[in-house]
Amino acid sequence: MTHSTTDRPTREASGAVVPVLAFAGIVVAVMQTLLVPVIKDLPQLLGTSPSNATWVLTSTLLSGAVATPIMGRLGDLYGKRRMLVLSLAVMVAGALVSAVTSALLPMIVGRTLQGFAMGAIPLGIGLMRDMLPRERLGSAMALMSSSIGVGGGLALPAAALVAQHADWHALFYGAAGLGVLSIVLTLLVVPESPARAEGSFDLPGAFGLSAGLVLFLLPITKGSDWGWTSATTLGLFAAAAVVLILWGVMELRVKAPLVDLRTTARPAVLFTNLASIMVGVSFYVVSLVLPQLLQLPTATGYGLGQSMVVAGLLVAPLGLTMMFTAPVYARLSAKYGPKVTLIIGMVIIAIGYGAGLGLMNAAWQSLVIAVVLGAGIGLAYSSLPALIVGAVPASETGAANGLNTLMRSIGTSVSSAVIGMVLANTANDVGGVAVPTMHGFRVSFLIATGAVLVGLVLALFLPGRQRPSAGPQLRASSEEDANLERAEEALRGFRGRVLDADGSPVARARVTLIDRRGRQAGATLSEEDGSYTLAVPAQGAYVLAAKATGHGPLASAASHGGDERAVRLDLSLPGETVTA
Repeated sequence: MTHSTTDRPTREASGAVVPVLAFAGIVVAVMQTLLVPVIKDLPQLLGTSPSNATWVLTSTLLSGAVATPIMGRLGDLYGKRRMLVLSLAVMVAGALVSAVTSALLPMIVGRTLQGFAMGAIPLGIGLMRDMLPRERLGSAMALMSSSIGVGGGLALPAAALVAQHADWHALFYGAAGLGVLSIVLTLLVVPESPARAEGSFDLPGAFGLSAGLVLFLLPITKGSDWGWTSATTLGLFAAAAVVLILWGVMELRVKAPLVDLRTTARPAVLFTNLASIMVGVSFYVVSLVLPQLLQLPTATGYGLGQSMVVAGLLVAPLGLTMMFTAPVYARLSAKYGPKVTLIIGMVIIAIGYGAGLGLMNAAWQSLVIAVVLGAGIGLAYSSLPALIVGAVPASETGAANGLNTLMRSIGTSVSSAVIGMVLANTANDVGGVAVPTMHGFRVSFLIATGAVLVGLVLALFLPGRQRPSAGPQLRASSEEDANLERAEEALRGFRGRVLDADGSPVARARVTLIDRRGRQAGATLSEEDGSYTLAVPAQGAYVLAAKATGHGPLASAASHGGDERAVRLDLSLPGETVTA
């Protein structure tokens, strides 16, 4: 597929790009937690049974899981900003549908459309990778990744306040307004990325993944209602296994698959995704347990008797702390690498849940748990996109991060189902109402601790951080060359290493792609091992200009035939001439 040069950004990325993209992530998270304060009232509000009312939440979850990898791949193919705006526009339409109805079916349709906004997270991370210099990328991706927790934490008290003092439909009008604001800011501030993946959209792959995910997540979210050993639940799990296996076989045979399973099987990607599921599980447990514990009446003997709004405010620091850990993550990651940061985050989460088992007797203790868990989850979430981005070619960023966000969604879905089942099975019946018990809350915290410890073990299997080569005359290792060769299959553009006069790699060299009209067509900074990657918008003649501190500049003419392989071009910088 050929793309025109008009896909290139017409202006440089401004300093406002990161906050605007993070705001899009926060809007998505607000939409997800919008109905949490009114969950228990939904059956009466919609005039339906409790089991039917849960579809209002389940539908958003399912559509978000399906949309995430699909929108990531469409962004890689047709432009990430374009797909980001489309995701937000579908969300606004869904919010407006929900705002004007109190009937179950239209409400489910509206909530399904809102779920499509989940694609904004991987698209935002992909845009950041394509536009930002390396020194800003770490903290920017950390902020984007943790925005989903930030938005969720901030939305709880805000939504509770609206639900308590106004018609609950105002929640959807508010979400639509935030979505429109996010679209306007994105169009004004964020330039389109010139990076494009080769190939066409894998429609059968999208249908196969969608069917497999729905068949898998449906019994997870509805298992408590249907019965975990019922024929329906077991039949859907079996069908999901069959569909996903067939989908995987098909994806391995397609030239341009929706999800490159060979890339996904690399240890760096595989163990990051498996650890992401566990982080997703641990994130959702605190969101389910603390608000309920805080709002239960003191007459139970363990409830803390707080109002809906106060409970929301006490849990809000979970999201705020996640936001403040983004710059801390950037410093830690720069020094030790994202693997170490992920491990530190998971250790803090384990400490938070472990301490939480004994800190359930006062409202201020809930605040402490929220802050500690927010710090740990913030560090862990911030590490995930950095690990993924470091392990895949630039042209697969959107799809790979989409899959990673999906893994977190699966974690939260599993968490929601399992914790819901635990709290239901340990509840006391008080006048026909099921009241969660302290035993149920403690078991939930133990499950979260177990999940994060499993995640910790998985994180230990991640490949260690690559160190830059030190000695002279050292070219790329055979493994690095093999990685470059594999990656060349996935990118139309230029790829290679920046080296100094004696053959040592030059890190953080600025490499600029200039087209035949003298305009900048792309720019990047070389990695620690000197490697760089630049996509080309079209075939033709280009100049690659490279410069780095302590070296003379280099301009190298090159041409690209427009085929699917990357052109390998190593750039050797001359030593800087010193004049008397």
